[in-house]
Amino acid sequence: MEQRFTDLRRKEVINIGDGCRLGCVGDLDVRIPEGEVTALIVPGRPKFFGLFGRGEEYYIPWRCIKRIGDDVILIEHSFPRRKAEPPPRGKKRW
Repeated sequence: MEQRFTDLRRKEVINIGDGCRLGCVGDLDVRIPEGEVTALIVPGRPKFFGLFGRGEEYYIPWRCIKRIGDDVILIEHSFPRRKAEPPPRGKKRW
């Protein structure tokens, strides 16, 4: 199967483990001498309408890709979940 990078950039990446939509492919990790693609890189979600940059990017190894369709790429990869921070304790204002 041959794919151009511009075709991959238009595809949305979906994790079949939890059904999460990660975004569209932003970059590829390639071994130069062999010309082998080792991973997809998906940029993180924008923070506050993109004014404060983006979240952490997703690095998806090529072995985690299960299927490449016409408009989506299905992967199976577990990402570490961040724990929700407890609200700050202090005086309550009523």
